[in-house]
Amino acid sequence: MSANIAVLFVFFVSFISLFVFRKIAKKIGLVDKPNERKHHTGQIPLVGGISVFFTIMLTLLLAPELLLAPQLFLGCAFILVVIGVIDDRYDISFKFRLVVQAVISLLMIVIGERSLHNLGYLMGSDALHLPESVSILLTVFAVIGAINAFNMVDGIDGLLGGLASVTFGGLGILFYLHGMHSFATFCALLVAAMLPYIMLNLGFPFGKRFKVFMGDAGSIFIGFTVIWLLIVASQGERATAIRPVTALWLIALPLMDMVCIMIRRIRKGQSPFKPDREHLHHICQRLGLSSHISLLVICTAAGAMSAIGIWSELAKVNENIMFFAFLATFTLYFIVMNNIWRITAFLRRDFKFTKSI
Repeated sequence: MSANIAVLFVFFVSFISLFVFRKIAKKIGLVDKPNERKHHTGQIPLVGGISVFFTIMLTLLLAPELLLAPQLFLGCAFILVVIGVIDDRYDISFKFRLVVQAVISLLMIVIGERSLHNLGYLMGSDALHLPESVSILLTVFAVIGAINAFNMVDGIDGLLGGLASVTFGGLGILFYLHGMHSFATFCALLVAAMLPYIMLNLGFPFGKRFKVFMGDAGSIFIGFTVIWLLIVASQGERATAIRPVTALWLIALPLMDMVCIMIRRIRKGQSPFKPDREHLHHICQRLGLSSHISLLVICTAAGAMSAIGIWSELAKVNENIMFFAFLATFTLYFIVMNNIWRITAFLRRDFKFTKSI
């Protein structure tokens, strides 16, 4: 099967499965209801993630050569998706979810031998290789971090799918340029599997009547798939598609948003996992941007950061330079987000003063 036919196959399977699963979801109560934090209208089926996972599972069963250790990947992903569906339906404890995510991380490490053990040349001329115990802890932290980073950005229509597409698109380009064509194809199929969800989530082409949400099952699956591919891309024994620091740029915006939110909550004496309306997309809307403009702005910014990562790979920019550039970018982001209302008030006051002159 050619790549083009595979993309079309995945798109149509995902599209059809959305309509099948949304009917089942309405019958079993797997829907999102409006509340003080969720301002949508009506009960929306939480089936986007189930559809994407089902499509990718079917794809890997038909073409297991697209991914290393596909059985382990699907097994781990299946457990996470099931936990996500239960959480979508019954709202289980975040502590239990974290335990499951940690166990899945250990399965990756022990059975699949997938771990972050080489951080590259972040500090100079010598590669930074981690001791086994540190590598295990960092990998568990990275898996939990990636899953929750993509879970937290799922706040406005199209955003999770858009940011995930940016990451998978960037990874796919780098896989392709390094001759790892099966992984590049897999990334393209992930985007194709998400596209029907993005369309219905945004109300295209059938309007809001057939609207669906991704659900925790979907955001968890996407976050897990992102970290799995980033580890594959950066930690290969023989060939790698990216240097470890580039992974930070490919998921820069979801990562920075999550860390900023957690720091802000901890400083307030709250749980870092407590839901609120202080994410980047919430701030964009409170600044007066529509949800569609907010989506465009955020995905453009994420695309720019991903492009910086791709450029640094092609130009072979020193890894320590890119690492400190990322830290500088994160610091700037943190300062702006924590002072956004002061900055906005100052700019508005300055604009009024200039206009009066």
